[in-house]
Amino acid sequence: MKKIILGLLIGGFVMAGASAKTAVVYFSATGTTERMAKNAAQAMGADIIEIQPVHKYTKADLNWRDKKSLTTIECNDPSSRPAIANKIDIAQYDTVVVCYPIWWAYAPKIVYTFIESQNWAGKKLVTLCTSGGSGLGRSGSDLAKFAKGADFKGGKDFTRGSGADVKNYVEGLLK
Repeated sequence: MKKIILGLLIGGFVMAGASAKTAVVYFSATGTTERMAKNAAQAMGADIIEIQPVHKYTKADLNWRDKKSLTTIECNDPSSRPAIANKIDIAQYDTVVVCYPIWWAYAPKIVYTFIESQNWAGKKLVTLCTSGGSGLGRSGSDLAKFAKGADFKGGKDFTRGSGADVKNYVEGLLK
């Protein structure tokens, strides 16, 4: 009987370690990042969570050539933190992969709102982006500064690439 109980306890500990949960949390204004995030989540067997803005970005809001567009104003204001419409809680996850487009060489300010609203203690953070040309840059390491307590593993631009490519990249970072 003692051997059975000991076996169940050891099995429980092994299963607890094997059941590490991953979430792919994304923000997308045009659908490009959404496609990448959903493909990545499916390939990794991860949960998918969308960051939904209170204010849905219009085509005019996204016009980076207009100095008065909403995204230009947000990106030029370091303290800007647009509101999120949905409640997101990452408490049950060990690893969180945050996906976002690059706006003016950084993550959109709503991603900072998400990062700052969470308890990152003991969590692994990976950042992935889509970009029209500037690449990840310092956006991942910049977000990691605001994810207090997170173990930042790295980030990469996945504008092109499959869900399997993302899975292989993330698994390589987590080894």
